[in-house]
Amino acid sequence: MNDRFIGQVAGSAGSVGANYREANDALGKKDFILRAKISRKEAKETMHWLELVREANPGFADEIEVLIKEATELKNILSAIIDKVENKK
Repeated sequence: MNDRFIGQVAGSAGSVGANYREANDALGKKDFILRAKISRKEAKETMHWLELVREANPGFADEIEVLIKEATELKNILSAIIDKVENKK
């Protein structure tokens, strides 16, 4: 079970960066926002998988909590970027 969870974490976490890189090469404001939102969605998915890993591995809960906190902070940063771009005139 851990292998499946870890694979999902790696996939969604890697997708955060890949989609943000795509956002930086966006064709315009709408494209940037769409790709940044996908990146934020992947950060949320990463948090979900990390929570499952934490539940399956209570002995590593403290270490995994640090990763969940990092993913949460990244999601919040992406949200702030999206809000700023959406509200820019």
